[in-house]
Amino acid sequence: MSGLSGRTALVTGAAHGIGAAIATMLAAEGARVHAVDLEPDDGPAGVEALDVTDADAVGAFVERVGGVDVLVNNAGGVRGQTGRPLEDVTDDDWRAVVDANLTSTFVCTRAAVAGMKAGGWGRVVNISSGAGRSVSLTGIQAYATAKAGQIGLTRQTAHELGRFGITVNCVAPGFVLSNPSTQRQWESYGPEGQAALVAGIAVRRLGTGEDIANAVRFFTAEESSWVTGQTIAVDGGHGIF
Repeated sequence: MSGLSGRTALVTGAAHGIGAAIATMLAAEGARVHAVDLEPDDGPAGVEALDVTDADAVGAFVERVGGVDVLVNNAGGVRGQTGRPLEDVTDDDWRAVVDANLTSTFVCTRAAVAGMKAGGWGRVVNISSGAGRSVSLTGIQAYATAKAGQIGLTRQTAHELGRFGITVNCVAPGFVLSNPSTQRQWESYGPEGQAALVAGIAVRRLGTGEDIANAVRFFTAEESSWVTGQTIAVDGGHGIF
């Protein structure tokens, strides 16, 4: 596939795991990559601090870097929450997860599209989750809802923006040991639960950040210019069971 030489990319949630792998891949493809995270000190050097739920901060950042051609909305996660009965979920807990995953995707996409329209070219890739296509393995209602919302936003914005040379697609990862939260989740299953999870994956292994980055490589390539509004499950075949 062709590289991204001369293109500017923004990757959110890039301090570790999937986001870091995507940023590394885009840089290898020739893009000028701006990697951001709410807590950049957790990641490699060069990751900048940005609250992607703050519309003013995001707008100022995009203006400062001169616009972006490639946007990967990877920020999100469960914000330290665990599954609880619906009646025990507070308004603040709900908003924290929805804002981190879905509102951030809207805010960043809105900030990026004006420059993409002006250039007649753009790539937006949203990182959803298997939870958005099915259910949350951790039972977090807000997370499953926000990830499903990302898939819906992908379709709607793809329909709106395609005429401007902008494609919008989505990756729905399976279980990837990508950050402290997923590491804790994995450990909570114990040996039997871990074995059962892997047994439900067709290729019999967990995913890696690089697996997800490879799907993003496809969606951002020039050769994929007639692919938009799609969600691809990168889950080792877990979704077929």
